[in-house]
Amino acid sequence: MKPFAILTLITTAAYGEKPFLSGEFIFPQEKLHNHSSMVVELPGGELFTAWYRGSGERNANDVALQFSRLKPGAKSWTPPQVLADVPNFPDCNPTVFIDSRKRLWLFWPTIVANEWHTALLQYRVSSRYSAGPPKWDDGGPLLFIPRNFTEKSLEGLISMKALVTQGKRESAWLGRMEEKAKDKYFSRMGWMPRAHPIELPGGRMILPLYSDGYSYSIMAYTDDGGQTWHSSDPIPGAGNIQPSIARAKDGTLVTYMRDNGPPPKRLHVSESKDNGVTWSPVRDTDLPNPGSGAEVINLKDGSWALIYNDTERERFSLAIAISEDEGKTWRWKRHIESQPGGSFHYPSIIQARDGSLHATYSYFNKDGKTIKHAHFNIDWVKQGALR
Repeated sequence: MKPFAILTLITTAAYGEKPFLSGEFIFPQEKLHNHSSMVVELPGGELFTAWYRGSGERNANDVALQFSRLKPGAKSWTPPQVLADVPNFPDCNPTVFIDSRKRLWLFWPTIVANEWHTALLQYRVSSRYSAGPPKWDDGGPLLFIPRNFTEKSLEGLISMKALVTQGKRESAWLGRMEEKAKDKYFSRMGWMPRAHPIELPGGRMILPLYSDGYSYSIMAYTDDGGQTWHSSDPIPGAGNIQPSIARAKDGTLVTYMRDNGPPPKRLHVSESKDNGVTWSPVRDTDLPNPGSGAEVINLKDGSWALIYNDTERERFSLAIAISEDEGKTWRWKRHIESQPGGSFHYPSIIQARDGSLHATYSYFNKDGKTIKHAHFNIDWVKQGALR
C-alpha cells in the first residue's frame, strides 16, 4: 500500500447508505517508533489524533507527543506537529478527550527514569484548539492518593496466590508486590493512561489508568471539571492493565483490560456499581488477547463496539466486534487488519456525529512504522462472521 493512498474496500456515494471501510496512513511509514495513538472528533467535525514518536519508548529521551488533523471531506491529514515534549525525557501514551464543555483534554505520562513505573502523569486542557497546536488554558502533574490502596492490593494478592503457579519466580514476584503495596511513593507514581476517559450523566469524568509497576489498574475521577482529582480503589489482578470503560443502561460501568499476565491470554473484565469508585474482582472473558491494548465504547443505538487483537499471540490480527447485549456476547466481528508478519495494535475508536466509526492504530511491518486511520460503519461490521 502506498503512503497516503486511500484503500477503499467497499465504496459508497454517501456514508451510511451502504457498508463501507476506507483507510489511509496519517503519514508515510518510517524507521522511527510511532505508537499509541488516540483519536477524537472536534466540535466542528474535524478529526484530531495524537501519538508518540521517537527512536524508542521509555529508554529513548527524544520521544515526544505528535498530533495531526483531518478536516471534514479532506483526503489527507495535516503534517505531524509536536503536541507536548518535556526535553530529555520520554513522553508516551497520549490520551485525548472532548468533554461536555467542549474542552480538549490531553493526558500523558512523562517517564522520569526510563522505566514505566517512574511515569509522572500529566494533563493539559484547552478551549482554544480550532487550528494548529492547541493553546493550553491549564496543565501540570495530575496527582492523587490511591484510595484504600494497601488494603485492597493485599486482598487482591492473597486471591492471586491461588491462581498463579507457586514456583520460585511467581513467589518472588508476589513478595515484591506485597512490599510495593505498602510503599506510598511507589503507589502514587507510575500511573499511565491508554483509553479514552468517560463522562457520566452526572458530570463525573473518569480517566482509566494502569501501572506496569503493579501490573493492574485504577481509575482517577473528577467531579468538578478537573479542579480536583480522586481515585477509585485499585483493581488488582493477574496483569489486568490498560482499562477501557463502557456504561450499561442501568448505570453499571464495565471495564475491559489487556491481559499482561500468564496464559491463557484473555481480555479481563470488572464492573462498578458506584460510578467507578469500587470494582468487582477481575475475571477472564472468552475474548483472546495477546497482551495488547483494546478499547470499548458505547454506540448511539445502545450496542457496544470493541476493537482488539483477537489472537492469543502476536498482533497481526485486528478486529472490531459489536455486542447487542452489553458485552454478554459479541455477536458480530470483522477484521480491519489480518496480515501475518505485521503488527496492528493499540487501537483507539470513536463514533462520529454521523454514526460512522473511526479508529486509529499503530501499523508496523517490514516497510516501517506509522499510524493508520480506518473509517467504517456498523453495517460493514455486521457483514462479517457471526461469533
